[in-house]
Amino acid sequence: MRKDDSGDKVQVAIIGAGPSGTLAATLLHRQGIKVRVLEKGHFPRFSIGESLLPQSMVYLDEAGLGDAVASQAKELGFQFKNGAAFRHRGRYIDFDFTDKFSPGPGTTFQVKRAAFDKLLADQAQALGVDIRFGCAIETVAITDDGATLCGQDDKSQPYQLDADFVLDASGFARVLPKLFDLEAPSGLASRQSFFTHVKDNAHPSELDRNKILISVHPEHRDIWYWLIPFSDGTCSLGVVGEARYFEGRNLDNAAMLSALVAEEPGLQKVLARAEFLNPVNTLKGYSAKVKSLYGKGYALLGNAGEFLDPVFSSGVTIAFTSASLAANTLARQFRGEAVDWQRDFAEPLQGGVDVFRTYVEGWYDGLFQDVIFYPSPQVQIKRMVCSILAGYAWDKTNPYVKESSRRLGTLAEICRAG
Repeated sequence: MRKDDSGDKVQVAIIGAGPSGTLAATLLHRQGIKVRVLEKGHFPRFSIGESLLPQSMVYLDEAGLGDAVASQAKELGFQFKNGAAFRHRGRYIDFDFTDKFSPGPGTTFQVKRAAFDKLLADQAQALGVDIRFGCAIETVAITDDGATLCGQDDKSQPYQLDADFVLDASGFARVLPKLFDLEAPSGLASRQSFFTHVKDNAHPSELDRNKILISVHPEHRDIWYWLIPFSDGTCSLGVVGEARYFEGRNLDNAAMLSALVAEEPGLQKVLARAEFLNPVNTLKGYSAKVKSLYGKGYALLGNAGEFLDPVFSSGVTIAFTSASLAANTLARQFRGEAVDWQRDFAEPLQGGVDVFRTYVEGWYDGLFQDVIFYPSPQVQIKRMVCSILAGYAWDKTNPYVKESSRRLGTLAEICRAG
């Protein structure tokens, strides 16, 4: 079995060149740490999760990648984003992310992930980050001396890389959780999504292209739709619900999505002239959790660790946060400082994830929907809620972050009583 092309052991091997892997690699490279990214596929490649949150821009700027995203946004069809809109039974509520409680950016982009992920990887390589495409990892062995990663490249040639530490940024492939028996029940209901890209042909008065639109099924409040506009007149369209709602309909994916859109009158009006551009895909049972976010010689980033639900577009923000925390912890570790992965990585990361979890669960049980659609919100409370929707789930100066469960429950009671 051949070793990596340089014949040298790297300090950090990263599995996956998606957003978390590329960001972590760039941050580590900027601190002089020898890193190699091993990506199974080749870019561009389709990925779901197109609506970024403003918090993500903090991490892109930290890695020196923010300017590239902003400068190439128009060329790549990325759409300026300044908020989120919600619709249910004719009621339309929007949140302006620039009018929020937490400091930090209030705008971001809605991106086509194939182009976005490739842009980040290209920029990282231009900065000197070593990314190898077409490298599938099949085994990872960790000893006191470090880790050995083995697999095959896309020419069916065996491949081996030695490293001091491994970061798993493999997303839904979840390489290390599967190899190390780390997977655990998510605690969330098993849901299914149907999604595609469309040419929306929507009239400007019907769709605010600067916001993601989340529509709620008029009869089943736990079924919802996303519509994510891009700047080239296309949108990402999807629907999410428990799998039991879709069973027994005997429809193919495209017919299923069309039928479900027809059940939401407001969305059907917006998409009355829409054309499907791609095959309709489906994803089922996507929520995931692990027994531990780190272990001897490794840590899990982004979806490889935990994925909640797409409803608030938190996936990339959580991925970037995990990458930043891991890179900073590793940099200190390689400088010889004493680090505690539980205190420095897992706990702060999990803190924000748990906040998002509170609001995801509140969305599906109706508590958070009652808050969002309340017709007369108190201005400061709306700004605090807006901060969470903008991704600032780690800002403990926000009472709705610090005491997320209690505060949300109390606020929902007030809204229901009012």
